[in-house]
Amino acid sequence: MEHTTFESTEERTFQYQNSLPPLPVPSLDESFKKYLDAVKPFLNKEEYRRTFEIVKKFEHGIGKELQHKLLERAKVKKNWLEEWWLNSAYLDVRMPTQLNFNVGGPTPFLEHYWPPKEGTQVERGAIAVWHIFNFWNLLRRERYIVDKVGETPLDMNQFRMLFSTCKVPGITRDSITSYFRTEREGDCPSHVVVMCRGRIFTFNAVHDGHILTPPEIHRQLAYIQKRCHTESNGPGVSALTTEERTRWAKIREYLINLDPKNVSVLETIQRSLFVISLDDASPEDYCMHSPFDGIVLIGMNEYVDWKVMENEGLWKGSHKIRDIPWPEELVFTVDLKVLDDIRLAKEQYQKQASDLQLINYAFTSFGKKLVKELKLHPDTLVQLALQLAYYKLHRRPGCCYETATTRMFYHGRTETMRSCTIEAVEWCQAMLDPAVTPHKRQQLMLKAFERHNKLMSENQNGKGFDRHLLGLQILAKEQGLPVPELYTDPAFTRSGGGGNFVLSTSLLGYTNVQGAAVPMVHNGYGVFYRIRNDRIVVVCTAWKSCPETDAEKLLQTVFQNFYAMAQLMGRAQL
Repeated sequence: MEHTTFESTEERTFQYQNSLPPLPVPSLDESFKKYLDAVKPFLNKEEYRRTFEIVKKFEHGIGKELQHKLLERAKVKKNWLEEWWLNSAYLDVRMPTQLNFNVGGPTPFLEHYWPPKEGTQVERGAIAVWHIFNFWNLLRRERYIVDKVGETPLDMNQFRMLFSTCKVPGITRDSITSYFRTEREGDCPSHVVVMCRGRIFTFNAVHDGHILTPPEIHRQLAYIQKRCHTESNGPGVSALTTEERTRWAKIREYLINLDPKNVSVLETIQRSLFVISLDDASPEDYCMHSPFDGIVLIGMNEYVDWKVMENEGLWKGSHKIRDIPWPEELVFTVDLKVLDDIRLAKEQYQKQASDLQLINYAFTSFGKKLVKELKLHPDTLVQLALQLAYYKLHRRPGCCYETATTRMFYHGRTETMRSCTIEAVEWCQAMLDPAVTPHKRQQLMLKAFERHNKLMSENQNGKGFDRHLLGLQILAKEQGLPVPELYTDPAFTRSGGGGNFVLSTSLLGYTNVQGAAVPMVHNGYGVFYRIRNDRIVVVCTAWKSCPETDAEKLLQTVFQNFYAMAQLMGRAQL
């Protein structure tokens, strides 16, 4: 979604929420038919026959009963999936949030008004923070524009989770606390938290009913930075949040029992609008996204980028600073056990972070403009180029997850678009077979495009099958039934089911906003990309400790494939 205007005078941000259609429950036979198509590229004839029998047994046996229960649930819940998805995909997972779930990336203004420059952190930080405060205020006043596809409004609920929202660790399941309220709903927190050199501070974004100006924010940040650079470092309690979730939950309980003052410090942090990190290292802005999907963060970053451009990276208003309170330091009571836990958390995080290979390349020979002229869908071009790259490097089909949005529906989030179709694999094989003519390759490619586009459309319209299969699996568990054979069948995992996709991918949109995420599995890749008129920018991650993956090689191959695909469409001069 590409915005040029962000403020609406006609519509309120959340006005369509209650009129959005409920998330549909797909039919059993349709979902199983699609599932069988999806596993085909990964099975030989005998394996496929076995999986076919397992699916049919499930469909005509216990699956029928589970589907009935799912339809009953959908009668009383406008989104039958919402709670299950949040729990199974985010809150029940015990691995560390940092790195595994957080998305991160450079802010787009690095490319225009704010190229990296020493000594600009506080000055630029103050302006960026001011724009984010204004974005929060737009949401508070319900004046942020409603995202739409054509005339159809999309669900905006996730924007409520952007500010004053926290994932609190639990022993077996985390929980989400959210304190955001619109002005019509009442008061909500308006303070931010700033972290610097292991110390934590807080100040309010609003004074006498008005948001702080960049010079006022500058004063607050400069005060914190100066104190942290001239006084001793703090204990760095925030490092504990990078721990495995159950360990962090236990340490958090220990902190609470250590001193009741720690409870109020934790609550101040949890209720804050967001956290500003004044790092000494090169800036990298990580942001946890359990309660919302990447598109929400993209919306906010696009707004900030647009505003920075509009004002040429400067503050053009008054430099007068009101008599605002100085930032207040938040101090945890810690003991030797907590300090040791912090040391261990830092060690395990550094170990995992140093294993990550992250490659960010821009393909500048062409972009959306030329791809559209070739009458191809730009997103599908990238997906098929990825399929071919994986096939070339690994000599086998690569099960692939691409994010499809279901925001046309009430509280809709995502569905899995499985890009490794039979048609894609047949095209990949043809591209590697010297006996196949360019004309035949082109025909197979167009068939693969057509299939991908059809599946994507079905997914966005609530006709995907992955979330449906998840719902049936959770219901079986809730009923105390044994795990149905469909989910223990090797074909389920081999084709990516249960979070086993070797390619985990997402289009960040036709914007300037870039992000990255880690692979879903150890021998996989994480691929985030954005498409502009004249370029395609891709970030690829892999684990260095896996000998068979190489993010750089994959990206180089993807870019070669872009040329080959354009040439198949008659653009030989590229």
